[in-house]
Amino acid sequence: MLTKLLPAIALVLLPAMADAADITGVPKIHDGDQIVIGSARIRLRGIDAPSVDQLCLNNAGERWTCGIAARDELIHHADKKSWTCHVERTDRRGRNVAKCEVDGEDIQKWLVASGWALAYVRLTHDYEADEKAAREAKAGMWQGAFIAPWDWRVRNKKTAILGAAKPPANAHAILLASASGPVAPSPECTIKGNVNGAGECIYHTPASRWYAQIKMQVAKGTRWFCSVEDAEAAGCRATKR
Repeated sequence: MLTKLLPAIALVLLPAMADAADITGVPKIHDGDQIVIGSARIRLRGIDAPSVDQLCLNNAGERWTCGIAARDELIHHADKKSWTCHVERTDRRGRNVAKCEVDGEDIQKWLVASGWALAYVRLTHDYEADEKAAREAKAGMWQGAFIAPWDWRVRNKKTAILGAAKPPANAHAILLASASGPVAPSPECTIKGNVNGAGECIYHTPASRWYAQIKMQVAKGTRWFCSVEDAEAAGCRATKR
């Protein structure tokens, strides 16, 4: 009797289980592909957007903070609205990897089509056509020159320079640097990262002893992080003091 009941019970429970995998609410937008709804950290599936301290070049060869622009454009387009995120898995950093919708719109598709993120084809080809359209329209980052966010995070010096503009001779050095001026790129991104004499990346929170003494200079490889998780994902360790 129990054996016969099990399939029926499963049919009843499956919709509830599917609903439980969805996270719904108004998010806090951290950058172009990371949001928080309630206590749930969410990484948008199938795309990669620039970090808030990533620099790009415009069509005149001038630096601009494309990472901040990507975040701010997403805020302008979808902030204060309720999102529905369909969670597929949890990544190694404990984030929910999800496909998200805003008023029925695939928000990942909008980001890629608008030129504020790239299709992450290692995972899916869902947004490849949208990236091609953005590239042809010179939308968002495609108006100038940039390197792929996944190459920027590991400072890959051999990466191709993408975009429509003809980059200057020193483009790699410019594009591999970060928007590390004396002021944090946003109020949420106040963790300082610097490189010590041994070549290690060290991060300092505002509570760290030497925080105020760390001078943020692009030429010295310093950069701002928005969270401890971001700093550690970039290969940095916490300062010992």
